Amino acid sequence: MLVLGCLDRLLFGASPTVYGVLFLPVCALTAVWVRRGDLLAAPVVVPNAFVVGLLPLAGGDEGFKGRLVGLVTALAVQAGWLYGGTLIAGAIGLVRRVRFVRRRRLARLRPPA
Repeated sequence: MLVLGCLDRLLFGASPTVYGVLFLPVCALTAVWVRRGDLLAAPVVVPNAFVVGLLPLAGGDEGFKGRLVGLVTALAVQAGWLYGGTLIAGAIGLVRRVRFVRRRRLARLRPPA
């Protein structure tokens, strides 16, 4: 997300809409590519990646406090993208987890051949 944030700033002038639209497929890919043992971690990691990617896009005055205020403002304004991406990652992770648990139960119930 940091790379996408930098590309957004470079190519699109720090467009928050472009960043949000790019964030959604990244959330889906994260939930699809994560290991089975870490399926429930996907919805936790995605918001952290969103914040890291917002760093190059967040406005604000020079200095630490100005950048922090810009980041918090950007998070507040872009909360819809953040919630949507987290929901996507959570839903995909939950579906994958349920399928994994069902397969494991069926394998235990089948008698060995």
